Amino acid sequence: MLDKSGLSSHKGEDTGVFSANQILTEPQTPQTAPSVVASSQPVPGVATFSHLTQKLETYLSKADMQRVREAFRYADEMHLGQIRKSGEPYISHPLAVAEICADWKLDTQAIMAALLHDVMEDQDVKTEELIERFGAPVAGLVDGLSKLEKLQFQNHVDAQGENFRKMLLAMAKDVRVILIKLADRLHNMRTLDVMDMSKRRRIARETMEVYVPIAHRLGINNLYREMQDLAFHNMHPYRYETLDKAVSTARGNRHEVLGRIHDTVSSALEKSGIHAEIYSREKTLFGIYRKMRQQNLAFSQVLDIYGFRVVVNTIAECYATLGVLHSLYKPMPGKVQDYIAMPKLNKYQSLHTTLVGPYGAPVEFQIRTHDMHHVAETGVAAHWLYKNPNENLTDIQKHSLGWLQSLLDIQQQTGNSAEFLEHVKVDLFPDSVYVFTPKAEIIALPREATALDFAYNIHTDVGNQTVAVKINNEPAPLRTELQNGDIVEVITSPTSRPNPAWLSFVRTGKARSCIRSHLRSVNMADSIELGKRLLQQALQSVDMDPALDQPVIDKLLYETGSKTLDDIYMDIGVGKRLAALVARRIIGLTDEVKRKKESRTRQKEEPKTAAPQPVIIYGSEGVNVQLASCCLPIPGDTIMGELNMTRGLVVHQAECPVAKRQIAKEPEKWINVAWGEDLNRSFDCRLKVTVHEEKGILARVAAEISESNANIVHVGMETQEDFTVLRFTVQVEDRTHLANLMRRVRHIPGVTQIGRERN
Repeated sequence: MLDKSGLSSHKGEDTGVFSANQILTEPQTPQTAPSVVASSQPVPGVATFSHLTQKLETYLSKADMQRVREAFRYADEMHLGQIRKSGEPYISHPLAVAEICADWKLDTQAIMAALLHDVMEDQDVKTEELIERFGAPVAGLVDGLSKLEKLQFQNHVDAQGENFRKMLLAMAKDVRVILIKLADRLHNMRTLDVMDMSKRRRIARETMEVYVPIAHRLGINNLYREMQDLAFHNMHPYRYETLDKAVSTARGNRHEVLGRIHDTVSSALEKSGIHAEIYSREKTLFGIYRKMRQQNLAFSQVLDIYGFRVVVNTIAECYATLGVLHSLYKPMPGKVQDYIAMPKLNKYQSLHTTLVGPYGAPVEFQIRTHDMHHVAETGVAAHWLYKNPNENLTDIQKHSLGWLQSLLDIQQQTGNSAEFLEHVKVDLFPDSVYVFTPKAEIIALPREATALDFAYNIHTDVGNQTVAVKINNEPAPLRTELQNGDIVEVITSPTSRPNPAWLSFVRTGKARSCIRSHLRSVNMADSIELGKRLLQQALQSVDMDPALDQPVIDKLLYETGSKTLDDIYMDIGVGKRLAALVARRIIGLTDEVKRKKESRTRQKEEPKTAAPQPVIIYGSEGVNVQLASCCLPIPGDTIMGELNMTRGLVVHQAECPVAKRQIAKEPEKWINVAWGEDLNRSFDCRLKVTVHEEKGILARVAAEISESNANIVHVGMETQEDFTVLRFTVQVEDRTHLANLMRRVRHIPGVTQIGRERN
């Protein structure tokens, strides 16, 4: 049975005290998968058109209802004979999606698109036919929702990224696309229990990573909470069921206390002349589970499972209610948050306070107006009777459209689908930090955002030309993490350009995509040269002449969709294609008769091929070749190279533990590399120096390093009981230079040990 909170009730079941870690040690899949699916409302049976019309008649005209009926008849005809895996007629799914959209009071075009959203994908209906029957706006919505099933992708990540990229292009123009898509995903999650467990987990993980954060960012909190719990249920069914039973038991134990608090607060507000609606609320199962994991708590230690929501008429009454509550119960320090004056990124507004209730149990209160409550539950969908995108929009709708436009900017600057999806996930942080421009404008950024993220948030050109920042009128590094209330001033120069090192500390998707886009454009020649070298090495490793015949080149360009051979070289150089796979395809495109003969001979005799020539590394290739931060290789080290889709060629020490683990997982991505001659530059290297704790020892070690013609980049110190550990990042020319430096430091009185250090 489902109670009002949407959580399955199991009355009378006893449960012991357990911790998050104990849940994790249990099997993730019970012998019989649970069939109960949690939702914010009882899951109805098969959707019917009569259910939908009952909802639509409350706000649509008769003419609009007739258009919806025409869309339903067409969808019903297109899906005739199709059956869902549950055994229901397929038309029940579009109907259910349309019902969810009707709950949000979306307009006629959106309801029609919800009913038709699968006809292009499943029945190969052309856009032109939909335009002719239902008009261009409806056809545009359906097209934006259709997946790219007919294109071939290298893997599921690429397919997911491409689908989302196409959906983004449509929803940046019309936000109704994402609202219908969220309704579609919600109904699929509600009926996911008929799928096999591996598919359930994959879909649930995708929902948790992409669609749940989008729902949160758009402020649709009821949808956000339900999809989050459904994803948790399908990813970890055993943990879900165990936690559900514990919450059910706790609910019964605390019923009397909650009733007492409700009556006390209601009476106090009435005496103060405040008319309020008070609702009890329960933390979602996933919210409890996340808190247990993050804070390493047992279930019995999670005390704020229950709380109250107080809805009043005006903002003034919100603050007056806060005063009444604080006079009744003692507030917990640091637990009062004013989201009315400083709304969240998704424009959520409420006052939050946690009070020490009867028997010492903490109880959270959320205080808001009726309008705030409506926006908090339905977000961008609030009052969304679509007219002109520039007219009569609420603040949250304008804000959401601005966010969607920023995603459009990211996709235009992103190299590939997987990278785009990575940027979007990074930019979907639910928490935020609020900072100010010098003109006192408030800027909301994701938590842990840096001063450089702030610069890119202002404008791409501001970020690209940043040379320094001031935080609270004091100079600060670009990597400085911003805190609430900081005043940030950006100093730019027309000659400044992005640095590859910036990618290591920026947090927002926009900053990452802008930096990578610029680096790609200025390092194109380096990427082409590196890709050419990698492909030549791959061809030589299979005894193939790197000089390609023109017919082979023409076929290769046709198959890859590239315009020139340099495009393929650049894709290889930046890691979008693997040189070994391209070389294998080139072999398949050579003279067919000769190729088959050589293939049979090679399979029978299996001759030893010549060892592939290593790719030469000079350390000056720019962003296309990076020295791994985990081991910081220097000339003289034996090295290996990893072809990384987003970072190009990453060079590791051959003995690096990180490299060894990755080679075991994906050996095809690793190639032989070697240092070139006359490198003529310095390389970072980490040193760990153990010394006796005595006065001036740090200065003596630092002076000796400088005397060795090495530059000190960073110094850290850690004091132990009987000794001190000094950690230096120094710049040296090669292993010989490093050996001389270490020899000089080792002879300093007080130094007991020195060695290189890996992360």
